[in-house]
Amino acid sequence: MPLSPGDKLGPYEILSAIGAGGMGAVYKARDTRLDRTVAIKVSNAEFTERFDREARAVAALNHPNICTLYDVGPNYLVMEYLEGEPLKGPLPLDQALKYAVEICDALSAAHKKGITHRDLKPANILVTKAGVKLLDFGLAKFAQTAPSPSDATLTMALTGKNEIVGTLYYMSPEQLQAQADGRDIDGRSDIFSFGVVFYEMLTGKRAFDGASMASVIAAIMERPAPSIATIAPQWLDALLQTCLAKDPDERWQTARDLKRELLRTPPETTVPKPSANGRAWLGWAVAGVAAIVAGVLAYNATRPAPLRPLIHLNLEVPAATPLARADIGAGVGGNVLALSQDGSRLALTLLGADGKIRIHTRLLHQSQFTPLAGTEDAHGPFFSPAGDWIGFFAAGKLKKIAVDGGSAVTLCDAQYGLGGSWASDDTIIASLELRGALSRIPAAGGIPVPITKLAGEETTHRWPQVLPGGQAVLFTAGVQSTSGYDDASIDVVLLRTGERKTLHKGGFFGRYLPDASGIGRLVFLHQSTAFAVPFDPEKLAASGSPAPDLEDVGGTLSGGGDLAFAQNGTFVYLAGKAGKLDRQISWIESAGNKARPLTAEPGSFDHPRFSPDGKRLAFAKSHSTGNDIWVMDLDRETSSRLSFLPGSNVSPVWTPDGKTIVFRSNQAAAPGLYAIRSDGSGEAKRLTDSKEEEFPYAISPDGTRLMLRKPGNVGSADILIAPLEADAAPGRAALRLGKPELLLGSPFVETQAAFSPDGRWFAYSSNETGRFEIYVRPFSPQGAGPGGQWQISSDGGNSPVWSRDGRELLFRARDGRVLAAAYTTQGASFTPGKIRVWTENRMQTTGFARNYDISPDGKRLAAVLMGDAEGAKPPTSLTVLLNFTDELRRRGGSGLVIASRHPPSTADSDGVFAWRNLAGRG
Repeated sequence: MPLSPGDKLGPYEILSAIGAGGMGAVYKARDTRLDRTVAIKVSNAEFTERFDREARAVAALNHPNICTLYDVGPNYLVMEYLEGEPLKGPLPLDQALKYAVEICDALSAAHKKGITHRDLKPANILVTKAGVKLLDFGLAKFAQTAPSPSDATLTMALTGKNEIVGTLYYMSPEQLQAQADGRDIDGRSDIFSFGVVFYEMLTGKRAFDGASMASVIAAIMERPAPSIATIAPQWLDALLQTCLAKDPDERWQTARDLKRELLRTPPETTVPKPSANGRAWLGWAVAGVAAIVAGVLAYNATRPAPLRPLIHLNLEVPAATPLARADIGAGVGGNVLALSQDGSRLALTLLGADGKIRIHTRLLHQSQFTPLAGTEDAHGPFFSPAGDWIGFFAAGKLKKIAVDGGSAVTLCDAQYGLGGSWASDDTIIASLELRGALSRIPAAGGIPVPITKLAGEETTHRWPQVLPGGQAVLFTAGVQSTSGYDDASIDVVLLRTGERKTLHKGGFFGRYLPDASGIGRLVFLHQSTAFAVPFDPEKLAASGSPAPDLEDVGGTLSGGGDLAFAQNGTFVYLAGKAGKLDRQISWIESAGNKARPLTAEPGSFDHPRFSPDGKRLAFAKSHSTGNDIWVMDLDRETSSRLSFLPGSNVSPVWTPDGKTIVFRSNQAAAPGLYAIRSDGSGEAKRLTDSKEEEFPYAISPDGTRLMLRKPGNVGSADILIAPLEADAAPGRAALRLGKPELLLGSPFVETQAAFSPDGRWFAYSSNETGRFEIYVRPFSPQGAGPGGQWQISSDGGNSPVWSRDGRELLFRARDGRVLAAAYTTQGASFTPGKIRVWTENRMQTTGFARNYDISPDGKRLAAVLMGDAEGAKPPTSLTVLLNFTDELRRRGGSGLVIASRHPPSTADSDGVFAWRNLAGRG
């Protein structure tokens, strides 16, 4: 607790407070034994390691330019009381030289004792009437013989918690390196810091400054030492340059040598005037020197810029507002981050305390995240070239908003929005539909104009990036595949002619990253690994083989990537599994929000469904080539595999008698709906032979009707109803499906339908308002019954599930929580009631299927949670890599990591890439 005048610390009486900081406070006090004034540094905690280090360092030193230690208490240090001011420039040259000699003398004394200060800066140098005094040896380092690692990657935290040991502006390059790998540093680091301080003494400016922490680090590591030649003699400028050499071996090796050099005042150097006979020679000499200089400059101009070190930063997002994806009803939505082209500003989609997702912005050199009002439910942010606007998708629209806030501007309709890129001609290239091509939209708003067409088996063009010059666009061309987007292609299209060519097959979310050489890198994802290959943006040609560069880069199930590049080589990404998540099924009891895993077995589980009697649970479980249907006996806690079909088998639905399960299989040879006996006997029977993406939703309580999903026109999905009959075919599931008829169709997406327990109603999710909401309609054996439509949710919702007791309708809210709406019925009237929170845990969304179910007794949920099972913690940390392109060049294409996965195939083994035009001709 703070001390007040008159308080006692042993024999010391507090007189007044001097200052305070994160480690503790400093007080002016009187030593009652010796009647002298002292300064007392009091630690906030019991004698800390930092205080212990300072006490040992100062006690080992006895020098007139170092503050004297008098005494040590249980949590305080008693120091010499000094009256003065911290060192501040600019100073006259003679005064600066005097102080510089005294600082070097103090450093020399410390270095002889094997003590490196590590925090030399003007604030730790006090100017008194008797001269300067070095203060604060709390970060001092004692000599040791530990080996020095060679890893050049720097690791720091952009958390605002001062995790850097020292003060950034005055740190040496090797001290920055030591933050990551613990390498040893010595007194030569203090000599570099002295050079920075000396420059500030003479100029009043910092030697290495920048707008952000990252730019300051880059300046110290890369920028040439500043000159004082205009305000100081040449010998002194040369002395400073030697202090500030990046390589410690090139600096003054001891503070004693540096002090000796400062005390030496070289005589004035005069240039004799040439005689008349020598003037001609001088002219030739000047001309020769000029020619040499010009030649050197011309040579240097052709040389590539020196490679900068890779700098690794961790950027923390406040736990109260974690990263989040808006649910757009087709997978997990868009990517969650964007980076301005100059690398100075981030845009992130974060979950607010009110449960709403909004875009938040942050300058990299600041710690504050600013929410942008009007960006609720936003996803897929992207910056304008100047960085003054952010484009995004929300509520079925493409919008934009100024980075400083204001009203969001609607540009056009966008049923889903799967990536946008802002061109320099103030147009936007965007993917607006789930199953569609790319369009161009004026940045002021207008009618979208298609720029690509689907070709062959392609189902989507998405995640565009406009290349430098604005003449071509990179994008991901996806096909229907059991491997998701790992089988997609990275294509490029010429905007003027519509011609296309495939740059790479076997990857997604292609991004061009420029570098100073003019030949940048094409970076793309494949199985959560980022691969890179040299790419010429003018010739639109990649060369060489892709090399794995980073593993565990996050992405979305819709083929997006949680990564962003800037033109200066900055790379930001979210660690994780790109489109392939490890998901557990957890129990959530109605009596509380605590969740526990259903099984300790690792894997990716989806679509849990209770059997009608609640004794078994069906679910889909992934494997290396797809998914299969499994059933768990909940009493015995044993699981058995039901389906053995190739590809992805998902979305199990029980018949009312619990004897059969209907599911979707997207195997290439025979896709469609299948039925299989739930006891595992017999073979799966194919019910439909459609190649369209049909999914079973629910079977009516009397077992005579199956509701299913079928894609409608572009950007829509419809609900169909089909008669379900018994089939006596031996050895197979006893079901036969009749011809599906339209139950509910519109230009919008109607999905996730579910029968009420009495079969008189059906609930579903629709985006007819621009946002998915839950609705209820009457149902009769002839289809949708007469009567109205009742909207249940008001702030977004999907995945409706009826409780078996006929009292509540559960649904997933926008933030992932499960809510429950009471209801009553009377005749043809349906009356929604009050909505309550069933659980605070957040559900995971997978495509159009719901990922939770309620037990028949209503006491628990089986749910796939967003994040881990113990609280479903969403991500709160991003990785920032500075100078990423330079690191790729340094490695020479060999890759930053050794990938355990096989790299994807190149487009053509001979490096020749085929062009296609807008119409999709081969």
